[in-house]
Amino acid sequence: MEYTLKKSLGQHFLRDENICRKIVAALQDDTFTQLLEVGPGGGALTKHLLKLPSIDFKAVELDEEKVQYLEKTYPALQGKIIHKSFLDINAPFEGSFTVVGNFPYNISSQILFKVLEWREQVPIVIGMFQKEVAQRVAAHPGNKVYGVISVLIQAFYDVEYLFDVPPGCFNPPPKVMSGVIRLKVKKEVAAMKSEKAFFQLVKAAFNQRRKTLRNATRSLFTDEQLQDEIFNKRAEQLSVADFAALTFTMTN
Repeated sequence: MEYTLKKSLGQHFLRDENICRKIVAALQDDTFTQLLEVGPGGGALTKHLLKLPSIDFKAVELDEEKVQYLEKTYPALQGKIIHKSFLDINAPFEGSFTVVGNFPYNISSQILFKVLEWREQVPIVIGMFQKEVAQRVAAHPGNKVYGVISVLIQAFYDVEYLFDVPPGCFNPPPKVMSGVIRLKVKKEVAAMKSEKAFFQLVKAAFNQRRKTLRNATRSLFTDEQLQDEIFNKRAEQLSVADFAALTFTMTN
């Protein structure tokens, strides 16, 4: 049974066995009993994940044709596929679970923000992204690609860039390099006034990233607070801890 590739769903299927093995090896650095694969596609990674001993496995796949293909090709998947968009599902397990996947590139940032909402249940994520997105998530202050997603994810997860994945590892080959990153939930999160205030500040600061913090976030602080030296900096110069500490002085 064959399947077709759908550009509208951002589909690029992994076909390199060595990369699949490297992802599974990275997964096994940590212990887990429940695993969710996002976007199994043609099952290149799935067939390795199904062999993991004593794991309760589920996969989420939007494309009806792929669901049929996977269930026929890998009978062990019967009843384990959630036929929906990842962005529309509720947490598929009780208790903690690990998330893995060659994430559909057109919704990869949204996938990470959804994981953030589930972080009480998701201690580990190993995901493949466009290299540019992977680098952005892992970037440190002062790096030109350090931005909103870097700060918001790194406030709650430690991020490690694991390895590059060249275009030739996929069918069809994407026009860009890919990269695999690992997220591990932080044991201690920097103190902040509230998550809402933190998100609001970070987004405002990077929304006008070429301006100083004073000009970019003027509406969130009093004129007196804005005299502090930190407001001479630009958003990309502030660490997660800097942003978290600043939330306590926000006026709204």
